[in-house]
Amino acid sequence: MPENNSDLHGFVPDKSPVVLLLIDVINDAEFDEGEQLMQFALPMAQRIVELKRRAKVANIPIIYVNDNFGRWQSDFSRVVEHCLQNDVRGRPMVEILKPGDEDYFVLKPKHSGFFSTTLDTLLDYLQAETLVMTGVAGNICVLFTANDAYMRDFHVVVPRDCIASNTLEENEHALEIMEKVLKADTRPSNQIDFVELLKDAEPESKSTPKTPEFAN
Repeated sequence: MPENNSDLHGFVPDKSPVVLLLIDVINDAEFDEGEQLMQFALPMAQRIVELKRRAKVANIPIIYVNDNFGRWQSDFSRVVEHCLQNDVRGRPMVEILKPGDEDYFVLKPKHSGFFSTTLDTLLDYLQAETLVMTGVAGNICVLFTANDAYMRDFHVVVPRDCIASNTLEENEHALEIMEKVLKADTRPSNQIDFVELLKDAEPESKSTPKTPEFAN
């Protein structure tokens, strides 16, 4: 099970082999096809918030991996504040999924959560092995991040009902790539058991390997 960091008053796991990523869910959706995306993103957000609740019960750390929207002077709190303004299309999703004080965040400049960010360093600090990925867009930023995670030998889990793209066809195509090429587990979120994922991520027995038996 995850170990708590006493320096953080026990609020955040210091080490956890399983981590939940929320990719680009703090999003104003003020772009071409943003309205089209939101029709799929809002139902997705309701499922993610339940997955996040269960992750917290299992003491799984949550990392918001979010685009900086080209605002190089912004920090994450300012991005959240911007997306909660009345006139932005993505506000309903952000209201559902706004981060808590105990959640981690990483701002990214491009599609992949790993490109020119501190995500590698944070995951190394947490000693993560399994990444549960959610968010938008499934066929772009989630896919790119999953690809980079796979190349780093992480076990990738992408609950199929917790990612959204502009169309159902694009979303299904992305899931197919992640399943076949990246060996991702794409079970729906109601089948994700964080306790089981933690057990699966535990190292094999540390007992001394058996000496091979040779025929006399």
